[in-house]
Amino acid sequence: MVTVHHRYATVAGHRLFYREAGPAGAPTIVLLHGFPTSSHMFRHLIPALADRYHVVAPDYLGAGASDAPSVEEFAYTFDALAELTLGLLDQIGLGRFALYIQDFGAPVGLRIAAANPERVTAIVTQNGNAYVEGLGAGLPQKLAAGTLTGDDLRGMVTLEATKAQYLDGVLDPSLVSPDVWIHDQALLDRPGAAEIQMALLADYHHNVGLYPKFHEYFRTGQVPLLAVWGGNDEIFVADGARAYARDLPDAEVHLLDSGHFALETHLDAIAGYVRGFLGRVMPD
Repeated sequence: MVTVHHRYATVAGHRLFYREAGPAGAPTIVLLHGFPTSSHMFRHLIPALADRYHVVAPDYLGAGASDAPSVEEFAYTFDALAELTLGLLDQIGLGRFALYIQDFGAPVGLRIAAANPERVTAIVTQNGNAYVEGLGAGLPQKLAAGTLTGDDLRGMVTLEATKAQYLDGVLDPSLVSPDVWIHDQALLDRPGAAEIQMALLADYHHNVGLYPKFHEYFRTGQVPLLAVWGGNDEIFVADGARAYARDLPDAEVHLLDSGHFALETHLDAIAGYVRGFLGRVMPD
């Protein structure tokens, strides 16, 4: 039985929540969650890795169990999330670590990696995009261009949209527990929470502007990378997984018959790929 600890640390005056499990002296992997969820998305992956690895999964400011100052009190940008997340990792004493990035976790984690290449031992990207080829049609294109309207933004934080993120591209929806979208939507419906996520969605286009910087980081450092991707994702499409191999010829790419939150349907497959990959590139 793996013991998972639920902890808090104060960074720049903000109380940030994180889940932690596994041997303290083992190689570390940091799990960075997507939108509209939190470290809750890793509740099953953490014990699947923590027998061998030290696993840390933070909630960003404004998400999950972390502090959530209003948009009037704090300027929510991906630059700010990356700075606070790195501050948390520093505070809890993580010198070197692998990153698991999904959705919002990609721009957060890749900012950290590009600025601190010596600290990142490996990257696992699960529907964590860094290439224009990975942007799906419709709203993802508007997200990348910074042309989302107010109606677009409000529509992206509704129960219908949250549920769709979990079910679109899933062949057997009965495999996905309704608990996940009920949980996420309950957090989104807290006072001020939707506005926080809308501010981040409106800021998302700045991430696309950093893609060339991320590509240069890949080419220069040749960080070991595993792309394990829900291949039916309509937000970050399968070409986004394949594109990593352009800058990282040794990248390992696996497409799963699932959607955006592939952990809900393919936990065992993803955990197996991650364990095999880390065992090769980040041995004990």
